[in-house]
Amino acid sequence: MTILKNPDTVSQAGEPARPENSLWKRRGSSWLVKGNLLIVFVVLVVVASILSPDFLTIRNVSNLLQQSSLTGIIAIGMTLVILTSGIDLSVGSTAALSGMVVAIALDGAVPIPLAILLAMGTGIVVGLGMGYVVAWIRLPAFIVTLAGLTAIRGAAFLTTDGKPVGQNLPEAFTVIGGGYIGFFPITGLIFIAVALVAAAVLRFTTFGEYIYAVGSNEEAARLSGVPVKWVQMAVFGISGLTAAIAGILLTSRLTIAQPTAFTGAELDGIAAVVLGGASLFGGRGGISGTFIAVLLLSVLKNLFNLMGIGSFFQMVATGIILLLALILNKFIDSRARTIS
Repeated sequence: MTILKNPDTVSQAGEPARPENSLWKRRGSSWLVKGNLLIVFVVLVVVASILSPDFLTIRNVSNLLQQSSLTGIIAIGMTLVILTSGIDLSVGSTAALSGMVVAIALDGAVPIPLAILLAMGTGIVVGLGMGYVVAWIRLPAFIVTLAGLTAIRGAAFLTTDGKPVGQNLPEAFTVIGGGYIGFFPITGLIFIAVALVAAAVLRFTTFGEYIYAVGSNEEAARLSGVPVKWVQMAVFGISGLTAAIAGILLTSRLTIAQPTAFTGAELDGIAAVVLGGASLFGGRGGISGTFIAVLLLSVLKNLFNLMGIGSFFQMVATGIILLLALILNKFIDSRARTIS
């Protein structure tokens, strides 16, 4: 009788392989999958430092954090939606509408805290509305939010008939988006705080477990007692909230609100989430990957600017680098699955 031997337990010399070797191999592969984007980011920072002596100056790093913060905040909310296998194409329009709402309220002498709450509430209501349609009426999130992209942008134009608003914003409000604490921009600190809160929710709360469960297998999650529809609606509400925060910060930084703001922001957010390792089919990914991906894209853009490279070439180069990074991520992920 022929006895089949498990290749994981037999070495090439015919000697039984030690179990700890296989364990370390799997662990190493897992760390490589989780850390490959961080490795790419560190390599890019080293290359940027060599090519441009101004890259690692405090002023440049501070500017880099400020420039990445608004896209980053939007991408954090987008991450939660994508983890449930959804997508939100309306975040740019929601951010523009919320920025208009806070500026109109402040021009109307509404107190700053109340104006900010009104803008944040606008984002939450818009997000929950689209989440309701996706979860209860069972329409594809892509279609619903694509319609929302147009309708909400139109609403932003209707608020002032397409004109900018907020020329006389209170100075205390403009500090939120343009101020610094030491060398750190306040918008950058808010980005980090939002990322930490979202990561804690995913890691330590039942709601975070529900998000992964819904994204992994919606039907299995429903049979296990997970309130699938409420979870789906809630993540859209959170996405609307983070978009509103970005809109408020941009209005504060520019000291004016424009209905054309954040055009294309939804694509930047989706690119950061996917580059960060999240699956568009849901159930896989995390906040740390999105956070690093946002910084990586900002470093790329910053490096191009420091080297005086034109914007058209930047678009081509960024697209190619994004594609190569995704191919590398896919290759490493496939290798890891083979080993495990």
